[in-house]
Amino acid sequence: MIPILLAAIAASLPLTSAHIAIWHPSMYGFNVTEQTFPYDNRPVVPLQDMTFQEWWFHNHLDYPPNPGDVFELPAGKPATAELACNKGATSYFASSEGGDIRNGNDPCPGSPPAEYHTTGLDDVKGCALAIAYEPDVRKIKPEDFVVFSVNQTCVWNRFTDFHVPARMPAGPEGGCHCAWFWIHSPDSGSEQIYMNGFKCDVTGATSNVPLAKPKVARRCGADPEHGKPDPVPGNCTYGAKQPLYWLQKEGNNEFEDYYAPPFYNDLYNFYDGAQDDIFEDSYPDGIPDPSPSQTVIPTPANVAGPTATSAHSSASSSAASTSSASGPRPSARGFRRSTGSRVGVPKKPFAQSRKLR
Repeated sequence: MIPILLAAIAASLPLTSAHIAIWHPSMYGFNVTEQTFPYDNRPVVPLQDMTFQEWWFHNHLDYPPNPGDVFELPAGKPATAELACNKGATSYFASSEGGDIRNGNDPCPGSPPAEYHTTGLDDVKGCALAIAYEPDVRKIKPEDFVVFSVNQTCVWNRFTDFHVPARMPAGPEGGCHCAWFWIHSPDSGSEQIYMNGFKCDVTGATSNVPLAKPKVARRCGADPEHGKPDPVPGNCTYGAKQPLYWLQKEGNNEFEDYYAPPFYNDLYNFYDGAQDDIFEDSYPDGIPDPSPSQTVIPTPANVAGPTATSAHSSASSSAASTSSASGPRPSARGFRRSTGSRVGVPKKPFAQSRKLR
């Protein structure tokens, strides 16, 4: 009876609720609903072809978290986040418009994986957490964010672990700001980016080495779908990297073709887990300029986890990030794939593109 009731509730939700957001009281826009803005700007709504104000922090800067609501990042340990298509599918269902629709580790109860833009576990492309060591959110610029953790099986599970580098320093007085980023596979639905910002703070810090200034990530992994079967390690960005800002009217740092989206995985040298080479002293011998012809591959120092040079080997996911409280869900290759970000909106090329790097 309970599964039937859950399915009925989920079926009554609008289709656009099948997108994904990170959910925590520390986030900006935690209580934004479909009626808050003149347009649907709930945290789960994807971002495409928007002005900077519209996509930056999801235009939720005027809807900050309550004082004291902070997402903790334990240095050297995993921080478990909840990803879901609707707040009602998370531990925070009490403030959801639709009530409690939780179903174990399922991020979107009642929806096939195609509704959150994947054809199956082998088609997920990863998501990331980034941090800016700045307590004043109005001072943060896109180039201030440093990606510090990646989960390459995202967004397959509601409970998703993001491993925090052991050498993450403590934040300033007033704390830090973080953001969750995701770009999905082109195999299921129109292309967009996702961003949700939140207050965060590092706990248990044992190092005071600052993060390095982040650079723009470059496409360098194996890319057989675009005629590049082998990785080109010399073309990678090593060390601290910015998030992937793509497909907007302004503020982009990636300009790849609509059908060749950038991802938080080996393709852009974002390896699975803690990004342990993001500190000022991670590359004491320097980092050579990346290019397709570069043959010198830098070696990081003071790295506790996987090294950047291992980024091109397929990383296996931990049992915690791939298991499901209700058992593994089957591949969705049998489901009809979505063809647009909204019902009736066809998938079409985006005007801003350039040749792959």
